[in-house]
Amino acid sequence: MTDEKRFHRRANFLIGAYVLCLALFTGILYNAQIVNGSEYLARSTIQVTTTKTVETSRGIITDRNGKILVSNREIYTVSFDPDLVPDQDGETHQAAVARALLRILTLFQEHGVAWGDSLPIGDAEPYGYAFAGTTGAQRAWFSHYLADRKWSSTELTASSSSPLMSQTLLDKLKLTGSTALTAPHLLELMRADFGVPTDFSRQEARLVLGVLYELRLRKLTANAVTVPYVFAEDLSVELISILNDGAFEGVVIGSKAVRQYNTDYAAHILGRVGKFESREERDGFNAEWNAAREAGEDTTGLPYYRLDDQVGKDGVELAFEQYLRGRDGTRLITTNQEGKITSEIYSIQPEPGGTVALTLDIDFQAQVEEILARSVQAMDQEDLEDGEEPVNRGAAAAVVSVANSEILALATYPTYSQRTYAQDYALLSQDPRHPYVNRAISSAYAPGSTFKPLTAVAALESGVITPTTIINATGSWTYPGDPNSYANCWLYNSSRGRHGRINVSQAITVSCNYFFAQMGYSLGLDRLNAYCRAFGLGESTGIEIYERTGTLPENKPGEDQSPWAGFGQSSQLFTPLQLANYVATLVRGGTRYNAHLLKDISAYDGSSVLYTAQPEVLSQQEIQPDNLAAVKKGMGDLATTGSVGQQFANCIVTAGAKTGSAQTGEVMANGVFVCFAPFEEPEVAVAVVIEKGKAGAALASTAVEILNAYFAPSDIGAIMAPEGALLP
Repeated sequence: MTDEKRFHRRANFLIGAYVLCLALFTGILYNAQIVNGSEYLARSTIQVTTTKTVETSRGIITDRNGKILVSNREIYTVSFDPDLVPDQDGETHQAAVARALLRILTLFQEHGVAWGDSLPIGDAEPYGYAFAGTTGAQRAWFSHYLADRKWSSTELTASSSSPLMSQTLLDKLKLTGSTALTAPHLLELMRADFGVPTDFSRQEARLVLGVLYELRLRKLTANAVTVPYVFAEDLSVELISILNDGAFEGVVIGSKAVRQYNTDYAAHILGRVGKFESREERDGFNAEWNAAREAGEDTTGLPYYRLDDQVGKDGVELAFEQYLRGRDGTRLITTNQEGKITSEIYSIQPEPGGTVALTLDIDFQAQVEEILARSVQAMDQEDLEDGEEPVNRGAAAAVVSVANSEILALATYPTYSQRTYAQDYALLSQDPRHPYVNRAISSAYAPGSTFKPLTAVAALESGVITPTTIINATGSWTYPGDPNSYANCWLYNSSRGRHGRINVSQAITVSCNYFFAQMGYSLGLDRLNAYCRAFGLGESTGIEIYERTGTLPENKPGEDQSPWAGFGQSSQLFTPLQLANYVATLVRGGTRYNAHLLKDISAYDGSSVLYTAQPEVLSQQEIQPDNLAAVKKGMGDLATTGSVGQQFANCIVTAGAKTGSAQTGEVMANGVFVCFAPFEEPEVAVAVVIEKGKAGAALASTAVEILNAYFAPSDIGAIMAPEGALLP
């Protein structure tokens, strides 16, 4: 009986506990669903979705053999997000942001870290404007910022002293007339606008205002995506550890790919990347996107460039920007009311840029640059030994394939390294030899006697002469009917000598000015220039990077320059690349292809070839076989029994050549030299120019070294990507 009572008490207790729990649970459900149901429902469904740009990596650049010339490396970046700064008791959120920023910037100062700050106001007393040191884009964004705040609508230039106050600001301050918005006054306006604490010194306020200004700019210019302000990059691991461990509020540690140049050679060809320097430059890159938007078309997939984007500035980096850039991705980030991330997906996957393979052989390019440097330095040393004053010499060489005008090497002296461009710029930009000029395609020179083979072809193909025509070269050619107008041969000037009875092949070999003055006169300048254009002289070569097109000879009123143009000493000016491609066009029989640097473009993962460059026929000038043979014979004899035969005895292949000595009005003439090899079945054409190189024959040894380097290349080592380099 006692056990039965104990059992009933236990059962009643359990039933009571169950009823109590059920009642409690019912109460909680009633409160959640009935009393506060609408509130909890709203809170549970409030989610915030933001978009973040995911930067892709730029495509790599290789030579024709796949050796990596330009790649990417990963660096640490620091961004600042004001939304990640918690509120502080007794202060506004703006004040908390300013204090968080000041703490970060103070750390950067202690560690010597520079950060981005384009606010055009000096960073020390008396805080004046500094427009002279800004780019057009920076001034445009500053004007945009002032207009947005309704403080000024002044269009600023590099020479501006200060913007003028807007009428809105004048009314607010109860001022009249035209009043300048001084830099100290603007800083006070910004300080109030950004809520910078009053206990900040003027110096501290200026520090944080620079960053807050950059953050505001991105709100003014962002386009449907959040553009982070990366205000410091390439930080050391030590400093990243301090930022991570020191609870620096608002800091976002990230990473990005930056350009890495894996060679010191081909600097003028490869080019560089950088930020926009003007609004017009950025608009140019965004032209396709802007046009589609204005037309109401879908802009998905079209490139859009933001304020801080790195773009190709020159060289290959600019020429193939559309292939190298790739496509940034967009990530959708969803957070709940507490700020916790609830989902993270890509709406657009980032796609790295393609791999651009050039026609250059980087090992050969390196050899050509070194050969050119040694040649110039040897001439400089000879001048010193002869007791002459040093001169500022520059030089260039171009080597193209006869088969299809692929550019195999394009060298300039002096040169520079893309690896150390930023460190070297201040010094090299003041160098009187102008190392940043790409002399191979951007400098035009008088061709001198290297022009004579073209005159010969023109005379032969026009029927002025035949390969067997004999002309008696008496040394001094006189313009018919004008005894005061004459052209002397170099032999006549040096010894009153004459070449006598010679044909066109012999005239090329001995470089007779008399013979080619007569040819130029017989052809006339219009016909001579027509052949110039057919061989690409004074025309674009088709190269993908910036070039100078040169100048054709022209007559001034009452003049006939054709005799002097016939032997290359009129007003014609051509680039070394034009000269090399003209020789390639000549020896292949008159078909002119575009000189080009692009070999092909591949997908970033190497899965497919997206584009393969094909030679384009730019013009066609038929050359009869007998006429071509006569011109080639003259060039071949020059390299065997002629004036440069001794130098070409060291060449490992047979060749044809032509010297040139181009008068510049100075004591020393420019040396110009062109050649092709092998003689019977030409594979390459070469042009070399050395400023103040005296005579073209002095360049023969340089050309022989280049030919030997090409036909028997030494192994100077593969250029590989350094450890840690990023490939797309």
